[in-house]
Amino acid sequence: MSNSRSMIEQKLESMGLKLPEPPRPIANYLPAVEVGNILYVSGTLGTIRDENDKDIMPIKGKLGGELTIEQGYESAKLMALNHLALMKKAIGDLDRIERIVKMVGYVNSAPGFTEAHLVLNGASDLYEAVLGPERGKHARAALFQNELGLDAPIEAEMTVQLKA
Repeated sequence: MSNSRSMIEQKLESMGLKLPEPPRPIANYLPAVEVGNILYVSGTLGTIRDENDKDIMPIKGKLGGELTIEQGYESAKLMALNHLALMKKAIGDLDRIERIVKMVGYVNSAPGFTEAHLVLNGASDLYEAVLGPERGKHARAALFQNELGLDAPIEAEMTVQLKA
């Protein structure tokens, strides 16, 4: 495997973003599983790695409660970067991504909150900006949850088609 940056990583860098260290699983599961030319990426949160090499969540809480749509959007961007980091760890080279097929997103919602679709745009907009509309635009479900583990504002799982 080459040490060179993928075109996707170069695009992230041109946007002022950096691929993070992939988050560690918080339970007994694989972060990603490749079957044929499909990569299934487990539910991932908007975490970052702190100075003690620990995964932490900089934004916590319920959307429409203590969090705004803008804060949820930023958490979704962090989650999308984590998805890309997990994909790189699983497949070695992000340029193997043919297209993002589907994202199923869960939004930790206070009663009456109806804007989950706007929150998950943080991830969807990033995928489209980095991969382009042909590869980054995807099918999506935005589901409302009354609780998420670790008080996460968002979580999503992905289905990704890989180049043959």
